[in-house]
Amino acid sequence: MPALILVSAERADLLADEFGRYRRDYDIHTVTTATDAEAVAARIRQDGGHVALFVAESQLPDAQVLDAFARWRAIVPTARRLIAAHWSRFLVDATDLRSGLAKGKVDAYLLMPRGVRDEEFHTAVCELLSDWGSTVPAPEIETVRVVSEGSDALTLAIRDFLDRMGMPNRTYAPDTTVGRELLAQLPEPPGPAGVGLPVVQAMDQPPAVAHSVRDVAIRIYGQPTDIDSDTVSDVAIVGAGPAGLATAVYASSEGLSTVVLEAEAVGGQAGTSSMIRNYLGFPRGISGMRLAQRARNQAIRFGTRFFTGWPVTGLEPGSHGAAHLLQTEGGEVRARAVVVATGVTYRKLRVPAIESLVGLGVFYGSAMTAARAMEDGDVVVVGGGNSAGQAAIHLARFAHSVTILVRRDGLESTMSQYLIGELSSNPRIQVAPCSEVIDAGGDGRLEWITVRDTRTGAEARRSCSGLFLLLGAEPHCEWLPPEIARDEKGFVLTGRDVPLSRWLGDLPPGSLETTVPGIFAAGDIRSGSMKRVAAASGEGASVVPLVHAWLDPTP
Repeated sequence: MPALILVSAERADLLADEFGRYRRDYDIHTVTTATDAEAVAARIRQDGGHVALFVAESQLPDAQVLDAFARWRAIVPTARRLIAAHWSRFLVDATDLRSGLAKGKVDAYLLMPRGVRDEEFHTAVCELLSDWGSTVPAPEIETVRVVSEGSDALTLAIRDFLDRMGMPNRTYAPDTTVGRELLAQLPEPPGPAGVGLPVVQAMDQPPAVAHSVRDVAIRIYGQPTDIDSDTVSDVAIVGAGPAGLATAVYASSEGLSTVVLEAEAVGGQAGTSSMIRNYLGFPRGISGMRLAQRARNQAIRFGTRFFTGWPVTGLEPGSHGAAHLLQTEGGEVRARAVVVATGVTYRKLRVPAIESLVGLGVFYGSAMTAARAMEDGDVVVVGGGNSAGQAAIHLARFAHSVTILVRRDGLESTMSQYLIGELSSNPRIQVAPCSEVIDAGGDGRLEWITVRDTRTGAEARRSCSGLFLLLGAEPHCEWLPPEIARDEKGFVLTGRDVPLSRWLGDLPPGSLETTVPGIFAAGDIRSGSMKRVAAASGEGASVVPLVHAWLDPTP
């Protein structure tokens, strides 16, 4: 049972009473000093247990509270950290302690409950425990079970997809009781040396061999052929990142029949972020997965239909008011309006030795699932944007060390200041400027990389158990027809960015409209977009009035 450690010299009984509601699911430890909390945490860790949350009063008798959290984090880096200030100290201590929030030294600074049923306080506690539960321990109840020999690239990709979709899952070896039970249900047993694995059982469906992530997505979410071929939707959205999800919520809430096609997991690139702290309305932050799944559920509530795991391979624009046709390998979707919100993909490093190890210690993006496998390892993150910073902070909960490699002199020009402050306060993270990865290798999986100093050209080999590449944005729209204009980098042109020669008449397209009437673009795929989650969400909402105007042009 995971532990909660409550630390207070004068109000331990009050905290113990308040946290009594968690005793069924957590082991509650109440101590009076920072030293005692440190000893309890060390004992739990030595016994193989988990500490989910430290809760400390703002004043401790034997340590400054932020220093105490630093000591506890060295023992249990995965635990969440909460200061519960007594109402007599809340305003007095706030100025000094809120700086700890900005630097990531604590996760929340709250007023200690003053009476029964302080649900605002406990909502924050539950959010912290939920975040811990989704990223650290094995799930108590799994929605999807995977049978696999080990951490091969396909198994990791399937688990990462399931984690990003918010589906609790667990992997079983073939010789375990559960593994043997699931394999016995197959029409044919797997062959030697793992041939025929991994096997996936989703929900209560019969287990089946998974040859790709798409196989798993189809079994859970269906495929586009589930739509009647004669059905024409009001709007089809390609991509379920923040822009596509916002479009889906606003379009379907206003009565438009809405379909979303997503090639991978709902949430897009933002869905891989372990914690987004600067999104409006979430003072304690929210993971990209949770933000995406909440938006997906919101859209479904209004009637949106999602088809996950099917990349769009082609678009045939309709002419003279006819519906547009979207093509996938699993079927076709017809819609009167189309919103392209495919976002961007991480730029490939294109070093053959590194590409051959993708999924085997090398990952594009933060790879939330792989982070747990990095425990006590030395990890390298390549990239200087916010996604790289968020990935480094999450990885530091598991890895022995995390090094951020950037080609520039530092992070100041590419990363938000709040992340830079949090990185600098974490002793497990260091930044290596003017550096680039040029080679990698290992026996079957990543074991080392070669780093070159961009100033001197000096090369050095270093041990590395995980390489996470977050190298910036490349557009994901090679499937678009030539009628849709793009800039020199491949991003979709809209509104006044469209060259005069491509205007239809004397006016440019609408602000988010492409060069094809009835086809719009929103989010990171659009030329000139801000490349921020909030900006993409805003464009997703803003495109819906333009869709309405296209569908019903009467004033």
